[in-house]
Amino acid sequence: MKIALGQFAVGKVWQDNARTIIDLMSRAAARGADLLVLPEAVLACDMADPDLVRREAQPLDGSFVTQLLGASRGSRMTSMMTVHTPTEDGRAWNTLIAIRDGEIVARYRKLHLYDAFSMKESNRVEPGAEVPPLVEVAGLRVGLMTCYDVRFPELARRLALDGADLLVLPSAWVRGPHKEMHWEVMVTARALDNTVYVAACGECGPRNIGNSMVVDPLGVAIARAGEVPALVFADIDPARLEQARAALPVLKNRRFAAPELQ
Repeated sequence: MKIALGQFAVGKVWQDNARTIIDLMSRAAARGADLLVLPEAVLACDMADPDLVRREAQPLDGSFVTQLLGASRGSRMTSMMTVHTPTEDGRAWNTLIAIRDGEIVARYRKLHLYDAFSMKESNRVEPGAEVPPLVEVAGLRVGLMTCYDVRFPELARRLALDGADLLVLPSAWVRGPHKEMHWEVMVTARALDNTVYVAACGECGPRNIGNSMVVDPLGVAIARAGEVPALVFADIDPARLEQARAALPVLKNRRFAAPELQ
């Protein structure tokens, strides 16, 4: 599998963000990518107005996603990102979608909301209640996670036990003391914990770190971006998965069952 990470700074006008995403989709597909991972909350964002994500939320059949589905039609490439979709009570879900050839092939509502480091995502966002699905892409099984989920190893372990070869992590990782270290350590740890690839795509810009990366199942970063917009590529190698799991059989050697997620 060839994977692309499309890192960019999300703006407050959804039409501009849609154009940026469609351009990244076109460029990634032209380079032969099977999977494009984009950041978290790509519909609209304004660091001076955190409530914008709730006000601008659109249903999955709204104009924003409809444009992206149209751009994906006729392509075998799968694109993954999160968008805010409205709830009945006026808040929003942070919804990860996988789109391919004009259709939404999977969706996942973020389980763990970012109520930490003086921020409170739950003021505007309703938590999901279901374990994310696996999506088959180019013969490999892809597990879905979103940003703050990476701090909860039981979710990554559950997806690995379900059969994931690769975990994707659209993110908007906020700057702060030690936060870049946290990001790198945890993305790497989730790969090593479960002998899977992890593809983490972070939003860049004035508030968030960017720093997108692909880590292989033995903890080696095989692709990276810096703090500015970028499109980077990596190869996901099934033989490397087999090698890692033979040398480091942590899933077979574990002594405790994974906590049951309802």
